[in-house]
Amino acid sequence: MANGTGTAEIDFGPFPGSNEAQVDVAVPEILATSKVESWVMGDDFSIDHTAADHRYFPVFASLTCGTPTASVGFTIYARSTEKLTGTWTLRYVWAE
Repeated sequence: MANGTGTAEIDFGPFPGSNEAQVDVAVPEILATSKVESWVMGDDFSIDHTAADHRYFPVFASLTCGTPTASVGFTIYARSTEKLTGTWTLRYVWAE
């Protein structure tokens, strides 16, 4: 059962963009033993990208989460086969 969920924005920067990006997520209630996961919802959007763009994000990029730091949070890492630009909305869940 999930202990918490949330959203974050990851930024690949302005043109010409980057193949990698990361975002630190603050979750004061998290434990060092918590499990975390991140994904992109097909109907989400950001200031830089439409819902249609978000539906295709998984074709070009993958997300991984770093090990949580107790009472601090964790990092979401994105790596893309193509250079991406701008911000993308991510979802995450964490559980004990």
